[in-house]
Amino acid sequence: MGLNRLYHDKQISILKRALHEDWYMMINHGAVRAGKTQLDNDLFFLELRRAKKNAMKDGVETPMYILGATSGGTLQTNILRELSDKYGIDFKFDKHGNFMLFGVYVVTTFTGSIAGLRSIRGMTAYGAYINEATLANKEVFDEIRKRCSGSGARIICDTNPDHPNHWLKVDYIDKADGKSIIANHFTVFDNTFLNQRYIDNLIATTPSGMFTERGIYGRWVSGEGAVYREFTKDMYMSSQSLPVAELVGYYAGVDWGYDHYGAIVVCGETSDGSVYLLEEHSARHQEIEYWVAVAKDVKQRYGNIPFYADSARPEHVARFRRERLNCINGNKSILSGIEQVALLMKQGRFFVCQDKVARFKDEVYQYVWNEKTGQPDKHDDDVLDALRYAIYTHYVVRHGSTTKERLANASYYFGR
Repeated sequence: MGLNRLYHDKQISILKRALHEDWYMMINHGAVRAGKTQLDNDLFFLELRRAKKNAMKDGVETPMYILGATSGGTLQTNILRELSDKYGIDFKFDKHGNFMLFGVYVVTTFTGSIAGLRSIRGMTAYGAYINEATLANKEVFDEIRKRCSGSGARIICDTNPDHPNHWLKVDYIDKADGKSIIANHFTVFDNTFLNQRYIDNLIATTPSGMFTERGIYGRWVSGEGAVYREFTKDMYMSSQSLPVAELVGYYAGVDWGYDHYGAIVVCGETSDGSVYLLEEHSARHQEIEYWVAVAKDVKQRYGNIPFYADSARPEHVARFRRERLNCINGNKSILSGIEQVALLMKQGRFFVCQDKVARFKDEVYQYVWNEKTGQPDKHDDDVLDALRYAIYTHYVVRHGSTTKERLANASYYFGR
């Protein structure tokens, strides 16, 4: 079987370079669905065999190799499950969560937090594979690099882009010399195995601006201007024009506050997934008793709906629960949450009851990107945070997937 049946042209050129040149670090970065992880998964197998040969020359019978992922979930979904399905390998884990493959002891570590240091400190590795490298804790990444001191050790990484001042770009990608560090950039158009319908749907379901630049073209860009640039005044409607009969479910979002505004928002959803911001409650310098009263009033009118709340105040979450309110810690992923809200706006599936909101009208225009951090500025965001907790957490609860996984299956919105 020819390589062009397995890989697209860009993957083939990188694979050949990986096999025939000497290098220390290879970073494959860029757009979603471009084939970065598929290539790195196969390079991982090839690197294990290479590590075994190098270790034998050193007289090391069982070399160690580091396999890093943000979490146990991403390790399974992005790497091990893909390899198991493709090659029929049944990974046998020991009590430490590690496994043997091709005579190499593969040490798994979770790079998303500093706790990932525990599993790799003091070891000598003959290489490493780091999945979703921009999400790695920098100290853990640096420790992995230091551990790779076995003969001929090499590090492979894949990642989607982040803001242009991210340490991975500044310290490694920008310093790629094509010899010690090789950086390969992907766009979604590199993957010639994707059909045009899928690409068109992916573009259509990706919010404009930063998300398109990163997700489609693989560019390391910061957001510019308003976060919710897709929002228009056409999304406002009056209480009298709400399609109440079409609403099939309700849920709320909670952002605790005191010196800054606290907020509770209530959302309604139709069967086609359109979301209506039905009402907003926002106030400063109010104790928890005030918010309990607001939430109980919401419960009385809408039923025992979930309140997706900011987990930063666990004592408030506990108080809501003692008051028999269905309070759940919200998913606070900032970019994924913003992307989900912006996607609804882009698709014309987000509406606001104009006479039932106040601060939202100001925040939606004042909520802007910070170009240095790549995150939104932390002001004028209280109602919008509550809205994000509500919409994104409810989406994940209903669909069991993240926005990234939804983008990987963009045809869902067009083919269901």
